[in-house]
Amino acid sequence: MDPVEVAAVPDAGPGPAWQSKCPWGAPNTAAMSCSLADVMSEQLAKELQLEEENAAFPEVADVAEGPFITGENTDTSSDLMLAQMLQMEFDREYDAQLRREEKKINGDSKVSISFENYRKVHPYDSDSSEDEVDWQDTRHDPYRADKPTTTPRKGFIGKGKDITTKHDEVVCGRKNTARMENFAPEFQVGDGIGMDLKLSNQVFNALKQHAYSEERRSARLHEKKEHSTAEKAVDPKTRLLLYKMVNGGMLETITGCISTGKESVVFHAYGGRSTAEDKVMPAECAIKVFKTTLNEFKNRDKYIKDDYRFKDRFSKLNPRKIIRMWAEKEMHNLTRMQNAGIPCPQVVILKKHILVMSFIGQDQVPAPKLKDVTLSSEDMKKAYYQILHMMQQLYKECNLVHADLSEYNMLWHDGKVWLIDVSQSVEPTHPHGLEFLFRDCKNVSQFFQKAGVAETLNERELFNAVSGLQITADNEVDFQAEIEALEKMNEDHVQNHGKKLSMFSSDGDPPIYDE
Repeated sequence: MDPVEVAAVPDAGPGPAWQSKCPWGAPNTAAMSCSLADVMSEQLAKELQLEEENAAFPEVADVAEGPFITGENTDTSSDLMLAQMLQMEFDREYDAQLRREEKKINGDSKVSISFENYRKVHPYDSDSSEDEVDWQDTRHDPYRADKPTTTPRKGFIGKGKDITTKHDEVVCGRKNTARMENFAPEFQVGDGIGMDLKLSNQVFNALKQHAYSEERRSARLHEKKEHSTAEKAVDPKTRLLLYKMVNGGMLETITGCISTGKESVVFHAYGGRSTAEDKVMPAECAIKVFKTTLNEFKNRDKYIKDDYRFKDRFSKLNPRKIIRMWAEKEMHNLTRMQNAGIPCPQVVILKKHILVMSFIGQDQVPAPKLKDVTLSSEDMKKAYYQILHMMQQLYKECNLVHADLSEYNMLWHDGKVWLIDVSQSVEPTHPHGLEFLFRDCKNVSQFFQKAGVAETLNERELFNAVSGLQITADNEVDFQAEIEALEKMNEDHVQNHGKKLSMFSSDGDPPIYDE
């Protein structure tokens, strides 16, 4: 029994023992005997305060006794306390796993992620640092560009040796870095804005000029894409012309692209009913769309500016007209060849820069070029003599020089050779007409000599056979010198006497000179 209780119980005196322990008897009140010194003791006050705190916050009091809850200093007889201990250990392990994942994912990256919202943080958890605050909760963003310090009106800040003017290298460098945000969105400036970079005026001006150049270049490419015929594609204006041809019944359908070149794109189409001029449409048509880009036509004005048919209409200041004139020139040349009986595509109609012709081939399969076809020795010999005859017809009857004759512009179909691509063809009276003819003769002779045709003439003999000029020269250099002399003589004659053309209805008729 407690000694305090023993001292508090009065002496029962003599009597039976059951009277002192009777449950129906009056309870004995135990009076605590304390002195005034004990009441004023600070140790007693602390003990009483600790008892009140333990009664109000039993968990916090137990945890505060040590950094970890163990069985040595905690009463584990309560199931609630055991559950709280296990939950706390689980939360610590979970938070530690989150920290390891953060460290693994972030590494040395400047931009980091945080799992702070997923942590099980306790107010009494000793592992969590109260001083650790996520930068997302602050108003300062380290990746936001700091605004450069403005220079006052007086033009400088500071005093004495610490004076800083508006021309200071560091101040100007930071200002230039901040002004990089004003560049176009297409110009990638990177993530160096928040890294306290200092760009010199020379570097910033170079970047600024490059940004403006890229912006203008992007605008030009967009305009070029919208207003030009690209590779295997057409611009909106060309597409509208083709739609009108199909909707008007001139064409049944356009199947696709069959050939591409530097100057044009060729499509295959099935013919419709008839044209506006009541021409019979062929079953299969070839649509030659001249590219509306000017790159390929800038250096080809020599084929058209000295042609008497287009000399008055040629304008160096408006090169877009050259494209339509180029298509019109091929139409006139094909008409002359067709009237002379030379195998070539038949012209159907011309719409601005779109030329519709008959298709050389069958069932959407174009006829092969002479360089791609494999012919026997007899067929190759036959093709050579046919080309020789066509060159003579072209020069004498059509008054034309092909100017780009080679195995690439000759097709093999139905056992004979067909000539195509005559948009650059000129007349022999052209200032470079004989030069172009000699180049054609050289290409034809070299091709058939490689093909093994024994009867092939050399370029000088072929030139004389086609033109009938009978130039006698032992080597190619002297031969070309005589050709240039004849061209110069012809040019002087035209300038001195002039050339007067008669009005003729058929384009196939050769011009009549009235000297």
